[in-house]
Amino acid sequence: MTGHQESGSSPNHLIRTCDPVGPVTSGPPSGSGSAPGRNTTAPGTGTGLLAGLFPDVSVVELFADPPGAHLYPEEARLVARAVGKRRSEFATVRLCARTALAGLGVAPGPILRGPGGAPVWPEGVVGSMTHCDGYRAAAVAENTVVASVGIDAEPHAPLPAGIERLVALPEERRTLDRLTRTHPAVHWDRLLFSAKESTYKTWFPLTGLWLDFGDCVITPDPDNGTFHCALNVPGPVVGGRRVDGFTGQWRTVTRDGAAFVATAIAVPAPALS
Repeated sequence: MTGHQESGSSPNHLIRTCDPVGPVTSGPPSGSGSAPGRNTTAPGTGTGLLAGLFPDVSVVELFADPPGAHLYPEEARLVARAVGKRRSEFATVRLCARTALAGLGVAPGPILRGPGGAPVWPEGVVGSMTHCDGYRAAAVAENTVVASVGIDAEPHAPLPAGIERLVALPEERRTLDRLTRTHPAVHWDRLLFSAKESTYKTWFPLTGLWLDFGDCVITPDPDNGTFHCALNVPGPVVGGRRVDGFTGQWRTVTRDGAAFVATAIAVPAPALS
């Protein structure tokens, strides 16, 4: 997987960022077994997409760009030459991130870019952002509780022609074919794409390395709203133990006629002895 961690969806830019706003506490998805966390969704947005997926992760999401979202001068310089739509996405996702950080008691400040375009979070915080047409979100957590988090949102629609073969391994294509027959309401190719995006955004802060599409195998669970990512390369070491894969969650939602699919991964921090 290559790409900029705040870009929109494209075959060559596979890591994205989303922006949420304004808190309303939301519980876990039905049947998840998760305790309610610090997840939030904007007032009046109705059903959230990522809210409630993980306890101990502060999530803020928004389905529109509010007027006049603030950017710090250092942030504004990063998008000074961008088109208006990109500047709005950039500002809204940071509004989501600052709101999510406030849920952790972190004072507002600029959120800049680090290596590979990944957001630079305040000390002691891990996080991820995503955006697609009609949706913005951010997720943050204390690094003593969560070692890394990755989120991604996509339009819930088939991938453009030819993209599936670029992102899916042969065994994954067989899984997609099977799931399409048994659960046709879900666009499994897009979900797999999103899961690989979330995988990369979880992987990169732990390793500082790129991850290719062929370096992981995604297996969705259609009944429990989860997926497993098996790594084909040596995984990161967390708390002295090598991680050979990640388990994440996925969700679809339709709002005002627009359909979205999102995936999320949170790696627990090692317990302190």
